[in-house]
Formats: sequence, C-alpha cells, structure tokens
Amino acid sequence: MQAITLLSEQPLDAVAALAHCIDAGHGAADLFIGRVRDRNQGRDVRAVSYDMHQALCKRVFDAICDEAHGRWGHSLRLWLAHRSGRLEVGEASVIAAASSPHRDEAFLACRYLIEQMKHRAPIWKQEHYVDGDSEWVQGHALCQHG
Repeated sequence: MQAITLLSEQPLDAVAALAHCIDAGHGAADLFIGRVRDRNQGRDVRAVSYDMHQALCKRVFDAICDEAHGRWGHSLRLWLAHRSGRLEVGEASVIAAASSPHRDEAFLACRYLIEQMKHRAPIWKQEHYVDGDSEWVQGHALCQHG
C-alpha cells in the first residue's frame, strides 16, 4: 500500500508514519506534524476540538493522495492522518509524510498533502480559551494569519 489515510480519536504516531515511508529506493522522507499551539490570533488557547465528517474526510484524503501520486510518481509512499475530539496544547492534530527517491518530490508531496487537506477536508475546529470562552474558528482557506 503506497498511501495510508487515517482519522483517529487516538494520539497520532509519527514513528508509524515514517516507518510506512521506508523504501529501499527512497533517499528522502519528509514529515509534517501539526500541533495545537497555546496562542492563536491574540488569544490564549487551552485546547482545541476537531469535528469531522468521517466518510467524506476519508474520500478527500484518499483523493489527495491519488493526486500526489499523479503529480510526483506512483512510487511515493504517503501518510495522512488527522485527530478528532478534544486535544490539549502540544498534542499532534495532523501528520503528513511522504517519501520518494529524491528530496524535491518528498517535500512537494508532503506540502501538497497538508495544504490540500486544510483547504478541502470537512474538518471543523473549535478553540477553547484560557478565559473559559470557546468559538468555532474559520478554516485555513478563509483565515488570514498575520
């Protein structure tokens, strides 16, 4: 299996992602880990909750991996996983990994996985703030980061 896509309520495993990317013909592996940070847009964050449409998310993740294979070759080994539920500051919310014979394809494919997931996957994020307030935040495609 050249691509693994996962949706999980359990902690994500970066070691498993890299292990999947082992291939004797691959000289490059790239790993991205997105983590919950303690501050966003001027507010102190305590935790984040992710909700998702599981079946549609899985289809989107699989399609993104198919597209990456089409762009950078079918020998790519890919991993794309996202957490659901409540995550505390520091926990991994998403892991993307890609390996290929050369570094350029691994970097490009890994970046493609994470960027496309952020723009296309039906995942909703609710931030829980230190002051007790919480709010649903806009997705990456709509959010302006300063």
